[in-house]
Amino acid sequence: MRTFRIAPSILSADFARLGQEVSDVIAAGADIIHFDVMDNHYVPNLTMGPMFCEAIRPHSSAPIDVHLMVKPVDALAAAFAKAGADIITFHPEGSEHIDRTLGLIKDAGCKAGLVFNPATPLSYLDHVMDKLDMILIMSVNPGFGGQSFIPHALEKIRQVRLRIDEYTAKHGGEIWLEVDGGVKVDNIAQVAAAGADTFVAGSAIYGQKDYKAVIDAMRAELARVQV
Repeated sequence: MRTFRIAPSILSADFARLGQEVSDVIAAGADIIHFDVMDNHYVPNLTMGPMFCEAIRPHSSAPIDVHLMVKPVDALAAAFAKAGADIITFHPEGSEHIDRTLGLIKDAGCKAGLVFNPATPLSYLDHVMDKLDMILIMSVNPGFGGQSFIPHALEKIRQVRLRIDEYTAKHGGEIWLEVDGGVKVDNIAQVAAAGADTFVAGSAIYGQKDYKAVIDAMRAELARVQV
């Protein structure tokens, strides 16, 4: 039985009261706090550095999932591990040596993962499955919140689910399959049916007045999915 996890993205939260926003969404039923890091280099936007992660750490009883949209990646990965991240994912295009970056993250005590843009080939997975705790599929092009889900991401999710199931059947372990971009109540069941188990939702949750109502509605949709 697959475990489903909902990961609100604080990119869509009220930054003037970020600690409270983290506490509130966890109280509403969130499993993970998703933390989007953009460097205005790899993507055309600038967001939060390690100090933000360190500041919200005392407010989060849930794991903090840091998504690094940066290049180069190694120094920031180390800084976020020190700042309290539990999971750190990065884009293969952001690393000169993917295996080394994954090792650096795991040596720092964090779970490690790779992120795939809509046009990034899955061949990057061929030689590093043994180092991965998470694979994140972007269902929008990274850089800004509030974008619409790209439908062909569903096929990529299916392909990754096959890879994960084949690898774990042979070698054991667990690799989460996360999806980020345009996930909402209306499509979360479809995304889960394609193979995802972890769902990033930014404006779909933080753009609403009642966080619990949205998360409950998402869980009701997930309960209908046959896995």
